[in-house]
Amino acid sequence: MITEDARAFAGALPDGGVLLGLDLGTKTIGTAFCDPGWGFATAGKTLPRGKFTADLATLRALIAERRVTGMVLGLPLNMDGSAGPRVQATRAFARNCAVLSLPILLWDERWSTQSAERAMISQDMSRAKRATRIDSHAAAIILQAAIDRLAGGWLD
Repeated sequence: MITEDARAFAGALPDGGVLLGLDLGTKTIGTAFCDPGWGFATAGKTLPRGKFTADLATLRALIAERRVTGMVLGLPLNMDGSAGPRVQATRAFARNCAVLSLPILLWDERWSTQSAERAMISQDMSRAKRATRIDSHAAAIILQAAIDRLAGGWLD
């Protein structure tokens, strides 16, 4: 199941469980994980992006290692809410990930990278460290927003 509907996604995960958040870039994939009770998201690794089969193998390993029950994939909508080429690429990535047999929630990621950047600057993180960690921190922001909606009981 691939959906933008938080209620449908939550219904596919009646017992909660660890979720994997992803921020897709053209060169990297930022990862984040939440606890099984959907309380907090934590940045994971930033993975180099390659051919989809290699990316899928890496995701499979992470899913098995963390016992992931669902994925939250950042959806890069334009500021006016319209869908551009990056949204199409993200939807295609999600369709390709259907072989993982996990529910996938497409989550509006507008401002996630900027929020991650501001947070890392406020922590006085060097520009070099920020460059290597920005995507995983953005994935954590995306995932945290989704679990706040899911765990908070307010669903569209």
